[in-house]
Amino acid sequence: MTAVRIYHNPRCGKSRSACALIAERGVDAEVVEYLKHPLGRDELRALLDKLGLKPQDLIRRGEAVFKEHFAGKALDDEEWIDAMVAYPILMERPIVVRGERAVVARPPERVAELFD
Repeated sequence: MTAVRIYHNPRCGKSRSACALIAERGVDAEVVEYLKHPLGRDELRALLDKLGLKPQDLIRRGEAVFKEHFAGKALDDEEWIDAMVAYPILMERPIVVRGERAVVARPPERVAELFD
């Protein structure tokens, strides 16, 4: 079976639910607490490619750091990547990767898309 990685925030209920759904499938996933181990620019670009998303589509706009530093600003893709590298809390969660495919598991049941 292809390895599974989840970019996880243990304080997030949806992230915990996604982990549980993966475990229910009997899959031993690599769990990356991205707030403790932030993604670098290249890793973030590769993740965005797998998701098929633009950087601004992965931004959590409800976070205080977004409101304080980025609300109302028009950033290009590279500037959004810089923002997520500097402030990993801005990255949407959970993100589950299996092989060359990935989903933002919101709702957590989207994890099933990687196993169909």
